Amino acid sequence: MEIFYKSMEIKGIGALFYWSEPPPDLSTFPMIKTERAQRDIRPALVFLSGELIAVPIPLEREEVIMGRSLEADVRVNDSLVSREHARILTVRDQNTGQERYILEDLHSRNGTLLNGQKINREELHNGDKITVGSQILRFDLLDEIDREYQRQIHRLISHDDLTGLLSGRSFFSELRRESAKAKETDRPFCVLMMDVDHFKDVNDTYGHLTGSKTLEEIGSCITGIMRSGDAAARFGGEEFSAFLLDAGLSQGLVAAERIRRVIEETDFSVIRHGTDDVKHHVTISIGISSFPDDSSDPIELVEMADSALYRAKREGRNRVRAYRELTPDEISHGLEPRKD
Repeated sequence: MEIFYKSMEIKGIGALFYWSEPPPDLSTFPMIKTERAQRDIRPALVFLSGELIAVPIPLEREEVIMGRSLEADVRVNDSLVSREHARILTVRDQNTGQERYILEDLHSRNGTLLNGQKINREELHNGDKITVGSQILRFDLLDEIDREYQRQIHRLISHDDLTGLLSGRSFFSELRRESAKAKETDRPFCVLMMDVDHFKDVNDTYGHLTGSKTLEEIGSCITGIMRSGDAAARFGGEEFSAFLLDAGLSQGLVAAERIRRVIEETDFSVIRHGTDDVKHHVTISIGISSFPDDSSDPIELVEMADSALYRAKREGRNRVRAYRELTPDEISHGLEPRKD
């Protein structure tokens, strides 16, 4: 009996199949037809460096502009990038109906590179590397599994494992980006620095498992106060931070006091065998700075909020302190609730 064989690659796994008769046409198999039909291939840009590393940016329009401008479809916050630096065009072939993707430089100051070569207009292919300023992006044709994988990779890089909040590095990236927007739109925001009071006592009294669970639950308390667009981070240890968009100092004080009160009143879990009903309590101290009245520099704002935090610690802990006192005008308006 003649043996036929064929080497195949299925889902990235090499395999050798044997048949005792000429091999069947696998493209006629219903399962394979269905799988091909179900694959939702879409073009995307994936950042390979910089603040947005591993983030997949879908290319859902016929024209997608990359640049430093707030109005750019793919905003690249880099001083070496022009306001409108380059664009990607989606062109449909009239004969085949297939889509082609064209990268075009928009007369940028520092040029656009494709696979290391400066270009004016070139067709993109799966896996091509695009350089604008100091940022590198990859052009990818991704299916739904690829897109979810990229999102998970970015989340692992940018978020704290324990609390799910942003990491310190990602917090600074987001803060710099929002600070640039605030300067262009002339809108205020506040920075909060927070530190759990006497947290070492929690670990010493109840153990490190309880300490970790407490930090996780504190992260949930902070997240519950944040509005859409606000951001919170864990800096490491028992220190947290946040920024509140479109919020003046009075609104920031309202939000900070709400966080302080919620944490003071929360029953935190004790992780120890036979202590399911046992709870413990902690408090938190918070410092606040505001843009643009305190500073327009995001790093300096963090330092100012940190300075206010340590003043709260010196004055007895479990309290909120601002870097500066409220002005008479802010006091006359009162501490009205923030608008959601």
